[in-house]
Amino acid sequence: MTGEGRPAEGAVRIREMTLSDLPGVLEVEKACFSEPWSEKVYRATLLLDYTSYYVAEITEEGLSPLFEEAGLSGSRIVGTIGLKNIAGEGEVTNVAVLPSWRGLGIAGRLMERLLSEAGEAGVDTFTLEVRAGNVPAIRLYESFGFLPEGRRRDFYEKPREDALIYWKRP
Repeated sequence: MTGEGRPAEGAVRIREMTLSDLPGVLEVEKACFSEPWSEKVYRATLLLDYTSYYVAEITEEGLSPLFEEAGLSGSRIVGTIGLKNIAGEGEVTNVAVLPSWRGLGIAGRLMERLLSEAGEAGVDTFTLEVRAGNVPAIRLYESFGFLPEGRRRDFYEKPREDALIYWKRP
């Protein structure tokens, strides 16, 4: 960890998601969403040629004191993010970081990677949906230039809540 309470730069690796990441990804989904995606949905989605999914992986080398305290070894998936490239517009999906790893800048690093990679592929317009009450996520998206442009009433269940529709345009 750095002096500011953030993982050292090399401790968090943002990389493309693979099928072998699914156990860790599903752990993140279950911890973060009341209606998590299933393994079957992820497997099908990862095979689509218009999707890109990334994981935040914490490495033992980068955080060995924390891993020792927690009794962990190797590496661990602590965050995810996805993008569907639909006719040149990006739909951001599955932005999630394990609760115990939030507030460390991991979601921002995931978003940076996704926007950078999508930009290189020619995507410059993005949309996403977020629970109206998810203030930390809203702050993150707004810090990347996303602006609210709509609302879907009662979009989410467990608990029932509106979705705010955000867009980032060139």
